[in-house]
Amino acid sequence: MRLHWFLPTTGDGHHVRPATTTVAAGGAAARPATLDYLSQVARAAEAAGFEAALTPVGAGCPDPLVACSAVAARTERLKLLVAFRPGFTLPTLLAQQAQTLQEISGGRLLLNVVTGGDPREQRAYGDFLDHDARYERTGEFIEVLRRTWAGEPFDHVGAHYRVSGGGLATALPDTPDIYFGGASPAAERVAAAGADVYLMWGEPPAMIAERVARMRGLAAEAGRELRFGIRLHVIARDTAEEAWAHARRLLDGMDPDRIAAAQARFARMDSVGQRRMADLHGGSADALEISPNLWAGVGLVREGAGTALVGSYAEVAERVREYAELGLSEFVLSGWPHLEEAWRVGDFVLPRLAAPTPAPMLVA
Repeated sequence: MRLHWFLPTTGDGHHVRPATTTVAAGGAAARPATLDYLSQVARAAEAAGFEAALTPVGAGCPDPLVACSAVAARTERLKLLVAFRPGFTLPTLLAQQAQTLQEISGGRLLLNVVTGGDPREQRAYGDFLDHDARYERTGEFIEVLRRTWAGEPFDHVGAHYRVSGGGLATALPDTPDIYFGGASPAAERVAAAGADVYLMWGEPPAMIAERVARMRGLAAEAGRELRFGIRLHVIARDTAEEAWAHARRLLDGMDPDRIAAAQARFARMDSVGQRRMADLHGGSADALEISPNLWAGVGLVREGAGTALVGSYAEVAERVREYAELGLSEFVLSGWPHLEEAWRVGDFVLPRLAAPTPAPMLVA
């Protein structure tokens, strides 16, 4: 089980904030995402026992590769799970950038491929491909990226990239693991063929189990194996009552206009994963506990991962173990504020996950 944290590059505070945009943010962040603050969060995650920290990518947050290069210089062991958009840079250039960051960080780079799910944002960047074409490009991007890392000169002619005499001057021995998410058939084909870790947003266990089984089959057809991960927020306290009271406070901080603005933005997206998140709550603040200890309230105003595990420390650890039993080995967690919650989860949840599962008692 590998446990990771999150760097809030759109700002932080005591309320739920969007991950990649300032739209429907609910005002200025109480804690701006300065290098000093992000470094504090990263060092807390490192000291608390997390292996890596995910950094998002989007129009409303700093460039993650640049930001993580700076954070790497202020941490020692924490790996940086850097999100990037295929098509916004050449795979041959990203291969060189990854090699550089691996060298200056001591091999602490991981990569999270984000194909993009908001057509308006994509066009603002200059990308006018439709949904399936973006995933087709992503698959080709990963192929060229891996060939470039190999260090052997190569030529490539594809639908989206053309390379003549490509390849790094020397092979990259410690290539970063590639994390990839996406719920559409086009996304699943790309993940099966090229990802190391298939990362899903938090859904009820039965839905996750079905996706894991399908993805294992697709990967096997491609002659590969995948690791599986999940992206969840965490609201954990000494007692379940305290945790749910905090969830209600977060919900109280989401005024109806903010929810409506966020839901209108999500509705225009062509992301299947975002649609699945929206279907969990239907845009309503009623009946948000969609599975034991799984709360969909975050998704009322936050794009992407929209669910949180809510409960006592023991309950949250138990739910994580249940996901692990489905075949998940990577858990990307977060909570508001990210600084204090990194310590809280590290102090009270991670030790429970590190402890062996108690054996069932035998009754004579």
